[in-house]
Amino acid sequence: MNLRIVSFRRLGGMVIIPVLLAFGFAADDFPTRLIDRFRAYHTAYPNEKVYVQTDKPYYTVGETIWMKGYLFDGPEHLADSISKVLYVDLLQIESRKVVVHRILRAENGYAAGDIALGDSLAAGGYVLRAYTGWMRNFSEDYFFTKPLTILHTDTEPAQAGSNQPPNVRPGVQFFPEGGQLVNGIEGRIAFKTVSPSGKGLMTSGFVMSSAGDTVSGFSTKHLGMGFFSITPETGQHYTAYVKLDDGSIHPFPIPDARPEGYVLLVDNITNRDNVRVYIRNNKPASVQGKFTLITQSRGVNIQVAQGDVSKKSVVLQIPRNLFPEGIAQITLFDETNQPVGERLVFAERNNRLTVHLKPSKPVFSPREKIQMDIAVTDASGKPVRTNLSLAATDAGQVLEKELYAANLVSYLLLSSDLKGIIEQPGYYFDPANTERLTDLDVLMMTQGWRRFVWKDVLQDTYAPPKHLVEQGLVLAGKVVRPNQKTPGVVALTFMMMRRDSTQNVLTGESDENGQFSVYGLDFGDSTQIMIQAVLGKNNRNLEISLENLTSPTVTWTQIPYNPIVFQRDELADYLKRAKEYLDIERQIRRNREITLKEVTVRKKREAPTDSRKIYGQASNTLKLDQTMTGGAQSVLQILQGRIPGVNVSGNPMSPTVQIRGSANFSGVIEPLFTIDGVPVSKDAVLGLSVYDVDYIDVLKGAAATIFGSRASGGVIAVYTKRGTTDYDYSKDKAPGTLVATLPGFQTVREFYAPKYDEPKPEHVRPDYRPTLHWAPMIQTDETGKAQVTFFATDARTTVHVVAEGATPGGSPGVGRAVLEVK
Repeated sequence: MNLRIVSFRRLGGMVIIPVLLAFGFAADDFPTRLIDRFRAYHTAYPNEKVYVQTDKPYYTVGETIWMKGYLFDGPEHLADSISKVLYVDLLQIESRKVVVHRILRAENGYAAGDIALGDSLAAGGYVLRAYTGWMRNFSEDYFFTKPLTILHTDTEPAQAGSNQPPNVRPGVQFFPEGGQLVNGIEGRIAFKTVSPSGKGLMTSGFVMSSAGDTVSGFSTKHLGMGFFSITPETGQHYTAYVKLDDGSIHPFPIPDARPEGYVLLVDNITNRDNVRVYIRNNKPASVQGKFTLITQSRGVNIQVAQGDVSKKSVVLQIPRNLFPEGIAQITLFDETNQPVGERLVFAERNNRLTVHLKPSKPVFSPREKIQMDIAVTDASGKPVRTNLSLAATDAGQVLEKELYAANLVSYLLLSSDLKGIIEQPGYYFDPANTERLTDLDVLMMTQGWRRFVWKDVLQDTYAPPKHLVEQGLVLAGKVVRPNQKTPGVVALTFMMMRRDSTQNVLTGESDENGQFSVYGLDFGDSTQIMIQAVLGKNNRNLEISLENLTSPTVTWTQIPYNPIVFQRDELADYLKRAKEYLDIERQIRRNREITLKEVTVRKKREAPTDSRKIYGQASNTLKLDQTMTGGAQSVLQILQGRIPGVNVSGNPMSPTVQIRGSANFSGVIEPLFTIDGVPVSKDAVLGLSVYDVDYIDVLKGAAATIFGSRASGGVIAVYTKRGTTDYDYSKDKAPGTLVATLPGFQTVREFYAPKYDEPKPEHVRPDYRPTLHWAPMIQTDETGKAQVTFFATDARTTVHVVAEGATPGGSPGVGRAVLEVK
């Protein structure tokens, strides 16, 4: 065998490269270029991953979705402390629209938040979607998604039971291993059979050639998946006949084989030390050259090997200890350096955490204090620091409807690197399932994988990413002329008004194409922003648009999610308790509304106060009206001759301003300028549109001392219409101006749960909450331990407790506990 191999082992963050070659590489050969471009691509476009834990899988309107996001870097699964912003959308399946958009502040790779479900939301199926700004550079297939169901207390939920008519044709897909069949070479074909609802179907069948010969039989192994072997013959076409439980048989064509090419087969089951790769080809003797095989996992090279095309059958063994835990990709390039085969394998290293949850006792009384001890150890049994989120729910109301549902472990190691929906992902990580690794290997043969395209990787240069890693909120947009042509460099002024009346004023410029971006913003809730654009000295005939006020579009071509289906009366107790809780909340709100008798209050009228001012009475005030603004070129020009003692002279576009008496031996001392209480440059005031100004205060002498030495020349304080709390932005159509409301970071709310060891009046209310406790930020100490306490409700029920978390080094874990309330 004539093979040359390069292996990569990653230890402690460093890449050690033992080179095992039958003969040396030339400096310009394909394996060298392949390794170089592969590294360059993943350096330019590193991956991020996001996972979100919620307190439960379904809700009624009026409840709150409590959630905690985890951010990881793609290659190592380290806690991602670079991205500081996490976006979460609630999508309605039926309308394919984003109905709720949240922006969460991420710190050290973690982000807590919630979504209060308003009464206007329709009952039905929803999807929770989460992503970072950087992830928007890639396919939405790798955004985190989680199906949720929202119910109404007055609407009966969807009932179980299939209304599917008999003899409905199932969906069947065939996947030749490695990507293709070749005449005369034995290959394997994986298949997946699904029902119209997208669930795997257990089936059996046989394969028949066009000559009428039965060449293979097959049956599904797990969730509608399986495989069979076939050696296609020249001139023959093959059909699979799939038999359903009702006895009906449905024909499906199998992809035709190619007359010549390569077949790639992988054995990831039978050898405990190595993954075996079989490469066969039927290329004619006239074809010379070398094929190349690259093995990589999450953007990190594991091994590159080459072999001679003249060898029609080659076996390559890849040591398992080279693989990190999770999915790896094996790609075969032919003698022309084109990718012709690809196969996924899953490497199990058991580097996961053990999360042990221990209640202080197995049985509690209603409203009794529950103490939960948490202990986390790594795969070697050593205690580790871990960040966890924990949900405790009433099992009588929150049913575990989905068998082997997704969790942090299954998502990080499996689902996050695959396209499409994986049914029962937790099955593949339960050691009690003895066939799980074999079934997982079949899953690797049937599930789509396209995180990148090799044609893109092998380019000499890469386009810069459109979305950068976000250290804070981003404001991006574009300025154009009314005819939509590029204006060139435009001067920009940004004025942000928060709900607490604080303001920020920023100035800058667009690029030559009118594009602009402001990075690293940090504000909570919603903030109103006014953007003004000026071209040259005073040209405001421009249009401004923002790019990031909306979340990514929903591009599902087929909706793979289905609302959770319930048996009749399964949720009777849950819906009853939810309705009672909502009725009590409404009554409390009504009780707070007190009707007063009509009274007359007599008081001397006070001058209205402006929260933007830090001073009392101004020396002079000029209220602007249309007679003043008509024809005025600048705000400062309006002052000329209208306020005693204020002299505006020189070039109207760059005037000199002096308040009488403000001079020394060095010459004129110009006043301090402010806009809505924020000190700015004179140019910023000149850049304001005269139509945006409400009034101007002038402070002279002692009145200006509150601003200190910088106001030795007095103060000219400009107040805009937009700065007032009652300004109607819908009526603002000033040219070169855009007013918008920006969504900020969501304020983190604390999960409320009553503490029954502290008597309070509200404790007389009945307590049947479905979620007893939600703790999104639990941190174990150096001994791997932490403790959580909460109280049981009035329900005599079983309580399920689930904790998910990960170490900063990327090891995930999930723990569960059950306790009784009697």
